[in-house]
Amino acid sequence: MLNIVKITTILNPLDLIAPHSCRGCGCLGNALCNRCKKNILEQRTNVCPNCKHQNPTGNCPNCPDLPPTYVVDQRSELVGNLIHDLKYHSVRALASPLAELLNQTLPSIDGSVAIVPLPTTSAHIRARGFDHTTLIAKKFVKLRGSNYQVTNLLMRNKNSVQVGSDRKTRLSQASSAYEINTRIPISPDTTYILFDDVWTTGASLHAAHQKLQKAGAQKIVFAILALSV
Repeated sequence: MLNIVKITTILNPLDLIAPHSCRGCGCLGNALCNRCKKNILEQRTNVCPNCKHQNPTGNCPNCPDLPPTYVVDQRSELVGNLIHDLKYHSVRALASPLAELLNQTLPSIDGSVAIVPLPTTSAHIRARGFDHTTLIAKKFVKLRGSNYQVTNLLMRNKNSVQVGSDRKTRLSQASSAYEINTRIPISPDTTYILFDDVWTTGASLHAAHQKLQKAGAQKIVFAILALSV
């Protein structure tokens, strides 16, 4: 049974001067209003990103090699639009509602928990001025307990870009795209949440999963904001 955490939205005083408009309904005040957040969460059904089988517990009976996996949205285009504006238009205010949606989707986890955002290429970070997955992860951790932390356990091995590549090319690129940051210790007692914004082929998460397992991580969860359609 998932333990759903209450939605909390803190209004930035700057919104009173230059208010954001909701990307869902257009109302002023927040980048995503509470009503639209509620609609997304009420309509979501957790599915396996591999086979699209419904798996409310996160464990797909058809894909035993996949760790527990939680997807925020696989129906509407709204979450995808939020991600797009955050990444390509640098609308940083969208990181907060995306973190809140993630907070509502992931179950409570006891013990030490480390969220590991899949790192963006350095070229994209320079162009955007920030790493969007890390930004979302930091805001997510603030909504959770003190047992949660963000860790940059994964590093980009090279600036491989997978946008537009076919599955075979993505798998080949992803296998050498990441390396473990050996300065950060890995504990078998810690749950590691591998976090990515969009699942296209799953190549990046699978590659990161293998890296973490080889480095000694024993408890791994996938967290995804949206599925590519």
